[in-house]
Amino acid sequence: MAQAPTNPTAKPPLGVILLTVFVDLVGFSIIFPLLPEMLDHYLGLEGTTGLLGGLLDVLRAAASTTGDQADLYTQVLFGGVLGSLYSLLQFLAAPVWGTISDRLGRRRVLVFTTIGMVVAYGMWAVAGTFLLLVLSRVVGGLMGGNISVATAAIADVTDARNRTKAMGMLGASFGLGFIVGPAIGGGLAAIDLTETLSFVPGINPFSAAALGALVLAIWNVVWVVWKFPETVSEQSLADSRRAKRPLNPAALLRPTGLPGLDRTNLIYFLYILGFAGMEFTLTFLARDRFDYTSQDNVWIFLYVGLLMAIVQGGVVRRLAPKLGEKPLLAAGLLMVIPGLFILGIAGAPLWMYAGLGLLGVGGALANPSLTGLASLYAPEQRQGELLGVFRSLGSLARAVGPLLAAVLYWRWGSQWSYFGGALLLALPLWLARRLPEARGSKSE
Repeated sequence: MAQAPTNPTAKPPLGVILLTVFVDLVGFSIIFPLLPEMLDHYLGLEGTTGLLGGLLDVLRAAASTTGDQADLYTQVLFGGVLGSLYSLLQFLAAPVWGTISDRLGRRRVLVFTTIGMVVAYGMWAVAGTFLLLVLSRVVGGLMGGNISVATAAIADVTDARNRTKAMGMLGASFGLGFIVGPAIGGGLAAIDLTETLSFVPGINPFSAAALGALVLAIWNVVWVVWKFPETVSEQSLADSRRAKRPLNPAALLRPTGLPGLDRTNLIYFLYILGFAGMEFTLTFLARDRFDYTSQDNVWIFLYVGLLMAIVQGGVVRRLAPKLGEKPLLAAGLLMVIPGLFILGIAGAPLWMYAGLGLLGVGGALANPSLTGLASLYAPEQRQGELLGVFRSLGSLARAVGPLLAAVLYWRWGSQWSYFGGALLLALPLWLARRLPEARGSKSE
């Protein structure tokens, strides 16, 4: 059975948890439509010296071409590096925050990390140098690792039968964050505060977007402090402290000895590896094939995010208790694979949106199913630790996927970035058919 909250009269704090995940995804995705303009801004500000100059030298060397082609390749890799940095820090932080929350409680960790997100957005708002921008992403990535704590808190307050239904709601907040993040980034980027707030040191053309995210992060802190009760029982906290599990991320990522969980972790890693490459190259594909601008790209993310939010928040939470996690996972993967192929060959915006439709619905089925399975395979007293490992592997895939996709994109053509992802996802589809039955699943 799931652990009851410490305060037995408190309602399950699902709203607070979903807001935390939502803000995490806003932080991750807000930068997507801004990447080409960011490179131009900091390059014009600092030239080819310092940290940015050194990074660009490495990227240009990796391009192995000259002229416009090298510049385009450099822009894609620049976006991949910034996105990968955020995800790499989440990879390192997620299992650590999860384990700490098993020992000290979810509430303490969520309060600390949501305050950390406020600091990250504040740094970005006054990032007058590329170095400060990078540091803001470092802080945001480390604090964004609290998604493992939010996931574990969902597991604390739901029983096995309703676990994936709740994870569907969690996935819906992912989708909404994926909508609002790029919308904030693309929409508020049109507001230039460099003249209005010129007296503020470090104010930059992207400060309005950062301040929009900052307001959400402050709201999240207030809600966590005010509304979030501890969800782990005192007995579970005491048991976790006695267990003395390591905080070393490398040690936490060793095989768990739980066959179902280890296989689910591998499926999740491979799935996100293919999906993340699509996320980071999509705006460049839209620009190169259809001359899309940053504002046009906002509609892409709105479309995909809205689809995912509707399916995860409505369809998954109704189907999961009836069908079970494994059928939904298989159905999701079977939709994502052709979606990637269609994107690879899309010669018109209509075909691009058709492929994105399959990706949005398929991802909305696969994501909460995988999270639900991981939670059901994990022992109750180790939810924070093991779901931290699960989320951490997803962050590692999000760190590696964009760079691999960028190399495929410019070495062999944009279509192979998507064909490669589709071929890769055949493996998790095969592995999903061999998952053991999970505790409390529909087919158990």
